[in-house]
Formats: sequence, C-alpha cells, structure tokens
Amino acid sequence: MREQGAFHLEEHGQTERSQWVLDSPNPPPLWKKLFSSVKETILPHGNKFCFSSKRKTSHGHALSCLKNLFPIISWLTDYKASMFKDDLLAGLTLASLCIPQSIGYATLAKVAPEYGLYTSVVPPLIYAMMGSSREIAIGPVAVVSILLASLVPKVEDPVANPNAYRNLVFTVTFFTGIFQTAFGVFRLGFLVDFLSHAALVGFMAGAAIIIGLQQLKGLLGLSHFTSKTDVVSVLASVYKSLHNQIASGEKWNPLNFVLGCSFLIFILITRFIGRRNRKLFWLPAISPLLSVILSTLIVYLSRADKHGVNIIKHVKGGLNPSSLHQLQFYGPHVGQAAKIGLICSVIALTEAIAVGRSFASIKGYHLDGNKEMLSMGFMNIAGSLSSCYVATGSFSRTAVNFSAGCQTAVSNIVMAVTVFVSLELFTRLLYYTPVAILASIILSALPGLIDLSEACYIWKVDKLDFLACIGAFLGVLFASVEIGLLVAVSL
Repeated sequence: MREQGAFHLEEHGQTERSQWVLDSPNPPPLWKKLFSSVKETILPHGNKFCFSSKRKTSHGHALSCLKNLFPIISWLTDYKASMFKDDLLAGLTLASLCIPQSIGYATLAKVAPEYGLYTSVVPPLIYAMMGSSREIAIGPVAVVSILLASLVPKVEDPVANPNAYRNLVFTVTFFTGIFQTAFGVFRLGFLVDFLSHAALVGFMAGAAIIIGLQQLKGLLGLSHFTSKTDVVSVLASVYKSLHNQIASGEKWNPLNFVLGCSFLIFILITRFIGRRNRKLFWLPAISPLLSVILSTLIVYLSRADKHGVNIIKHVKGGLNPSSLHQLQFYGPHVGQAAKIGLICSVIALTEAIAVGRSFASIKGYHLDGNKEMLSMGFMNIAGSLSSCYVATGSFSRTAVNFSAGCQTAVSNIVMAVTVFVSLELFTRLLYYTPVAILASIILSALPGLIDLSEACYIWKVDKLDFLACIGAFLGVLFASVEIGLLVAVSL
C-alpha cells in the first residue's frame, strides 16, 4: 500500500510539473526586477532583513539599513586605541606619499596642482564611511589622469580655455560617479568584466609607457609639447621641441634633466632599500616628499629658476571650494562628458576593485563589489561638487598603506586631514618646487603598472588571452587610450 501511495504521489508531482511547463507563469516585468535589485543592494536579504516587524523595531530597521550603507558604523563600535595608533602611522605615511603624487597627477591631468590635493581630501573621507576595504587608499591615480588628459582636450583646449576645460573635467567626474552608483545599485558589475584581466595587464603597461613619455616635457624642461598620447607623436614632439630650440639660437638648459634624474635615482634607491628591509617600509613612502622639500630648498637658495629651471609657482590653498555652479549640464558638450565619464567609471572601478580584492585576500576577508561601486560613485559625485576630479584606489599608495600596518579605513581619514592641513598651511612653500621633480615622482610610480611576469604567465596559459593583452598594449601605445580600450573590449 505504501509503495502504491508513493507511486500516486510521484505521478501527481510529474503531472503538476508538466502542467507548469506547459502553462508557465509570466516573468516579472523589468521595473519589478530593477526595484528588487535596488532593494537587495540597499536593504540586503529583502523583507527578512529590514521589514520583519515581528522581530525588529523601526529603530532597528533604520540602524540595519544605515549599517549596510555605511559600514563604518558596524566596526567603529569595536574600534580600539591600539588600532588608531596603527592607522595614525599608516595615514601619516600615506599622506607623505599622497601629497607629491597628487600634485604630479593633477599636472598630468592638465589641471592646476591644487585640484590633485583637493581630490585627496573629500573622496577619501566619503570612502572611509561607505567602503568595504580596510587597506585601499583613495585619491587621484596616473591611469585615470592620463585618460582625462587624452579625452577631454578633444572637447575643450586646456591651454586656450583652461576654465572651460576644468569645468568639463568636473562634469566628467560627476557623470563618472553617477555611472558607478548605477552599477552598484542595479548590480551591473558584470560590465567591468568586459575588461578581462589579460586586457587590463596590457592596457596598464601601455598606459604606463605613455605616462612616462609624457613626463619628458617636465624632465627636459620643454615649453611646447603635443597633446596627443601615442608614442610616435610624443617622441616626434620631443625632437621638434629640442631642434627648434637649438635652431632659434636658444641654449637648452640641462638643469631640469639633472635635477629630475638625480631625485628619480634617489627615490628608486630608497624603494630598493625598503624592499630589502621590511622594517624600512616608511623610507620609500616618504622619499617623494623628501625630494620635493630638498629640491624646493635647492632651487630657492640657488635661485635656479632664474637659470632655466621650471617651477610650479602658485598653488592655491584652503578648503575645497564648491564647484556646483561649474558643472555643465546644458550645452553641446554634455553628451561627450557623459561618454568620457562612462569610460572613466569602468577603468576606475576595474583598478580599484582589483587592488581592493588583492589585499582583502591577503587579510582573509571578502570585499563586497556592489558596496565598492556605491562608495566609489558617491565619493566621485561629492568630489565633483567640491573641486575634485575622478578618484579611485591607487595600487602604490594601497601597498604603502598595507605595509605601514593599517587596521581600518581610518588611515584614509588621517591622510585626508593631513592633506587638508597642508592645503591650509604649506601651499605657499611649494612655489619654488621644480616641475622636473613632479615628473620624477610620477616616473618612479610607473614600474608598478608594468607586470611582465603576469604577461608571460598569460602567454603560457592561453594564447588568445595573450592576444587581448598585446592588442590592448599596442592600441594604447601606437594609437590612443580609447583605441586601446576598444581593442581590449573587442578582443
């Protein structure tokens, strides 16, 4: 009888399944899918988490939602004085590297030096409250800076109309934040995966070489330089500038080159020492700031600026000014700003998530990709309203933060406060800082973007992946940054 009953139940179940297949329910409409995706991102686990009135009070609902949006609330209650000691040291070490790099990356993005410093104040503070990574260091980075410098000048000329160029950069930053927020809210992180690891390795290597060639302008003390980024145009521009200078009877002054190369060697030696002795991790971190201080003193005491050494001159200090009224939402360039913002959002997210996951795996915790996208989006939106350009996670500064023993995102807060104090008190001292030093600081950070061992590994594992890698590399090197990206995504 039991076997007969079981047989009838099984037969009934098969009939129900067949009926369901023949008369399957309609899929939910798109707006319901989007709404459930947004609810799952902002209020995890849906109704069970935030809407269970039987288990939680309204205060509990609000606190749970706030903890999800602002992870700092969760871990700040368990924060200890010993942890702050580590974060303070890491933050101060981070600031010593961040200040000269931020000034250099701002000049690379073709905006005034102070905007690089502004970008190291507001975005790190926002990320510290909303981000899920403990080690990642937020601020301007070389790849995004060169991306802006190659795409935005096609719309506005930074030399002929610097104010319009700066306003367009702020607008691009706003759109970058909007796209990043949308990626996080609607769980569109798969779009970042269009840039495969192999393509990213090639793109980063090509971008590093292009960034290095762009620094020849500061390192050689050239006044006229091409706005193009491909290797042929840059090398041709260097030759023409030197040739025209000699042909016109002007004497090329090698002091810029000597000064820049001397401190580049100094930075590289300190990095070598720091790698050999882990206890001296702080030496390569503070060497860029030491280079700025020493070179500025040398130029000031010797009056080398009167003898052909190019200096950065005025750096505007003070709190980040509002840039809300400078955003351009009307006019012929809005569509182009949105397109550039989309490209920047994907590249910035790809770099930041790759960096964050690398260090999270070392520490043994999970990095929430959707929270990272939300936090990156909000910090860039806030940055665009406070005179910042696109910020993301920096590999070199994150490595310094990790080596310095950071415990939480408080190190980002310490760094931001230190940069703000420097903006208030020390910007006048940067008047005599030579441009060649900024070029040497940027050059010293580039080897970390070129991963030859990874390229060799890709070649051994998958030849098609290597094709994507070399395609992105050659596209960036001999065409342009956007062509390199297009080749990477297409392959």
